[in-house]
Amino acid sequence: MRHHRWLILTWLWLCIGSWLCLAPLAGADERLRYPAEPADDEASGELVVHGALDLVYARPLFEAFHARHPGIALTYRNLDTLTLHRRFLAHPDEVDVLMSSAMPWQYRLANDGHARPLTSPQAMAWPAWARWRHELFAFTFEPIVMVVRRELIERFGRPDSHAELLTLLEQHPEALRGRVVTYDPEASGAGYGYAIQESRLTPRYWDLVTAFGDTDTALATTTGEMLDGLDSGRYWLGYNLLGSYARAVADANPALEIVVPDDYALVTQRLALMPRQAPHPENARRFMDFLLGEAGQRVIAEDTPLGAVHPTLAGPGTAAALRETHGEALRPVSLGPGLLATLDDLKRQALLTRWKREFTRAEAASP
Repeated sequence: MRHHRWLILTWLWLCIGSWLCLAPLAGADERLRYPAEPADDEASGELVVHGALDLVYARPLFEAFHARHPGIALTYRNLDTLTLHRRFLAHPDEVDVLMSSAMPWQYRLANDGHARPLTSPQAMAWPAWARWRHELFAFTFEPIVMVVRRELIERFGRPDSHAELLTLLEQHPEALRGRVVTYDPEASGAGYGYAIQESRLTPRYWDLVTAFGDTDTALATTTGEMLDGLDSGRYWLGYNLLGSYARAVADANPALEIVVPDDYALVTQRLALMPRQAPHPENARRFMDFLLGEAGQRVIAEDTPLGAVHPTLAGPGTAAALRETHGEALRPVSLGPGLLATLDDLKRQALLTRWKREFTRAEAASP
């Protein structure tokens, strides 16, 4: 009887495990569809794009592309970064273009030989710092920022750098207790990525983590979660938010200010590649040329908060404008082998162990 119950429990766990593995594929699959229409140009057939880009930001880009090539039936699936990566590995021949903000995972795909080279004029003219070989292309420029409420600024002033933020936290831990929020690096891939990049930039990062712990900083898994708390007034300061997402909320709430730290500010980028097994390679090339061309980049600059990279574009919504105002403080995450370190299990565990130790240092020291 005991053996029989064990078999039943094992079967149930297998069923539950299978459901949990499959559930994200169904739940996260949001789509845009543009059916083929009569067209004057020669472009026809299909185009399938998978991306980790919310529909509100993706729609202007795909509407503009479809207006240029109405003969192409276009499908865009919005997936979370991990589901997108797993789905591609399971079905590498179902998608023509892959776009993701998970830079290490995109780099690994290209490094492992999954990307088709693009040698069009648009690709050849792309800035060297924003591509890896001619297979992986950064098409957005998104600073990682602080968001501060008016209540904090009125009482303590605005922290414009990491050094000023550290001083603020160390001098007013009681007043700010529970009023600060940042990423949980253990539960958030983005939070872990930012943590490992900052720990390479400056050893004082660990002092900041200790100060976060001393003020009982809340830990969140998404920028959206942090913005909800900042918008409602639950938090007075949010650290390491994705600037492109924060902009819309801050613009709608005069109590919020975005701060791009003037000592250093990480810049994350969304990376696009064409898979080697793309079912419609010619249309994949057309879309990549649009994405990297002046027309597509102008859509990003003018109709989204994502930040255009194209070297000829200037003005609001462009990397050039951000560099003009923030200069050398902007630190784009480098496209290179260093990204693979974020996927190393031993290095990940070592960083998270230290992060927890620094975050709970005051608690461990108390009697």
